[in-house]
Amino acid sequence: MNKRIIRVFPRRTKATPIDELVRVYETPSLFDEADEVHISVAFTWDIPWAEWAARQWVHVAPVKVGGPALNEPGGDFVPGMYQKKGYVITSRGCPNRCWFCAVPNREGGQLRELPVTDGWIIQDDNLLACSPGHIDEVFAMLARQPHRPQFAGGPEAALLTPEMAVRLQTLKPESMFFAYDTPNDLEPLQAAGKMLLDAGFSRSNHVLQCYVLVGYKGDTFEKAQKRMGEAYRAGFLPFAMLYRDVTGNFNQEWRRFQREWTNRRIVPCNCKRYFEDIPNINRC
Repeated sequence: MNKRIIRVFPRRTKATPIDELVRVYETPSLFDEADEVHISVAFTWDIPWAEWAARQWVHVAPVKVGGPALNEPGGDFVPGMYQKKGYVITSRGCPNRCWFCAVPNREGGQLRELPVTDGWIIQDDNLLACSPGHIDEVFAMLARQPHRPQFAGGPEAALLTPEMAVRLQTLKPESMFFAYDTPNDLEPLQAAGKMLLDAGFSRSNHVLQCYVLVGYKGDTFEKAQKRMGEAYRAGFLPFAMLYRDVTGNFNQEWRRFQREWTNRRIVPCNCKRYFEDIPNINRC
């Protein structure tokens, strides 16, 4: 018999499930009944609230607190449980050890391939680091989905090959995010952009996109905007990803910069204004 599990989330994101057993930043009501309560914490700065909420929900059912913020290795992906229908994770972990990323510590520096379940929004930490057989299975799964795939987790530019670029193009993805986090990422990003454009991707439809890490120690607005331009000239629409420490703190000026570079209507205009030197920008 299936358990009735209420899932509690400290905040809503695009990936948060929306079924009747989901609660967002809520304590129990008089009518809540469950066999278990799971509090899922994605961000470290939400841990204090989650711990407090656990003490409230324990009166309804036994409570489990987990999630990426707790630095515990993830298990097999269960569709619809902690992420909305359509989201899917087919592997966990990454062989890289980037200084700003919690994934290597959480997953022990290993990459684990999971059973492939249906979905079209790929959230893997590093899909291209998986074995050829696993990638084949994922691509076959994506080909039968009712929606065009979205590679939200970010394929690693340094692992892209011309053959893989062609395979990705045949899937006709809706969006594909790469990453420009450190200076060492630039050359692989430029090479990946060329491979993808040669494979048939277009600059104009903005399928190719790139997260650009900003706001870390030593960064400046001038340096960050320069990286935006480098990503754009490599073939990608850049989006700012604001660095936060484990407490969630960030500089408000950097927050304003991020907002300017995450709005999907404004970013293309910014790119034309700053990186193409087009005088009549009002048409944006």
